Amino acid sequence: MTVITTDAPPQHIIDSLTLGFAADPVMRWLFPEPHPYLAHFPTVLELFGGAAFTEKTAFMTHDGNAAAMWLAPGSHPDGDGLMALFEETLAPRTFKDAAQCFEIMDALHPDEPVWHLAFVAADPTVRGQGLGSALINHVLPRCDAEQTVAYLENTNPANTALYERHGFKVIGEIQAGHSPAMQGMRRDPR
Repeated sequence: MTVITTDAPPQHIIDSLTLGFAADPVMRWLFPEPHPYLAHFPTVLELFGGAAFTEKTAFMTHDGNAAAMWLAPGSHPDGDGLMALFEETLAPRTFKDAAQCFEIMDALHPDEPVWHLAFVAADPTVRGQGLGSALINHVLPRCDAEQTVAYLENTNPANTALYERHGFKVIGEIQAGHSPAMQGMRRDPR
């Protein structure tokens, strides 16, 4: 059984997720070169999912090999901060496409309160061991007890089956210009 900790230092969670997303199609489309990715992706994590730190909804496996950032109902990414970071750091064409993707993401996001799985990833050397599932399952019972929708944007098609096993269903595609395709995915409470 995988042990989940709720008191991991934020930097450990950021480091774990940065490692876990190093080959993610969308994140590496945004930052294709190693140095910009390593320099800016931690800021993306903080701007998109930072509320998970203040609300204690950022989790890590006890061994530190995987982490997740959930945004509780009523919490939202810092969209203005993300757009400012992207405008400053992305190539103009990539920025234009990313801005359009965010518009699609906003349109797909459920209107009702949701538990938003902002990020979940495992160290590539331990993928396939159920760590991501454990981090997803850490919050889904709460979603069911509260009768609250869970939502995520899937940035890697290789993960679609994992999310579907947990009850998420694709509700729309997120893609603009030259961006890789993403999926908005929703899980209704049980």
